[in-house]
Parts: sequence; structure tokens; C-alpha cells
Amino acid sequence: MGFGRMNDKKLQEAMKKLNLNVREVNAEEVIIKCKDRNIIISKPEIMIADMLGKEVYQITGEISESASSSETDIKLVMEKTGKDRETVVRKLEELDNDLAKAIMELTED
Repeated sequence: MGFGRMNDKKLQEAMKKLNLNVREVNAEEVIIKCKDRNIIISKPEIMIADMLGKEVYQITGEISESASSSETDIKLVMEKTGKDRETVVRKLEELDNDLAKAIMELTED
């Protein structure tokens, strides 16, 4: 199906005409975790359609990417800084997985 640049309201109306059960989800952010990076969608507009018994998601919004932290990186920074996992993961995400900078900043605290 090629809807081209159809706006969300027109797409939703078209889906309803095809007897597709469509609903919207109110969310602040969507994160797609890939093996090597995370895709972050801010200010998302999310529509879910029930198509042949499967839920199909349409997500639009402001897209950015960040490097994904590996388990080895997280454990290394935890060992070097003595900080908990949540703090380390947050810092690595903030610094785009820069291990040296994360260790320096977390040991300064």
C-alpha cells in the first residue's frame, strides 16, 4: 500500500474505511534498541491498526540515534567507578558510549 505523504488523520480515516481497528497511543518517547545503536523517536505520534489479527504500528516523530552500550562496557565502567548499573547506563547514553569520559565524570562525583 503506498499512502505517500498522507497525513495521519487521512490515513486513520482510510484505515477505518477498510474496517481496520485503529487506535492511538499517547507516549512521550519510543526507543528501538538495535544491536549497535538505539533509535530514539521524540514527540511520537503512534497509531496501532489491527490487520489480519496482527497489530501494525505507525510511528512518526523526531528521530535521533545513539550508540548502544554493550554489557561488557557497562560492567567495566561499574567496576572502575563503583556506581550502580542504572547510573552507568544513563551516563553512557548521555555521552554516546564514551567509556573514558563516563569513567572520568562518574569518579568526579
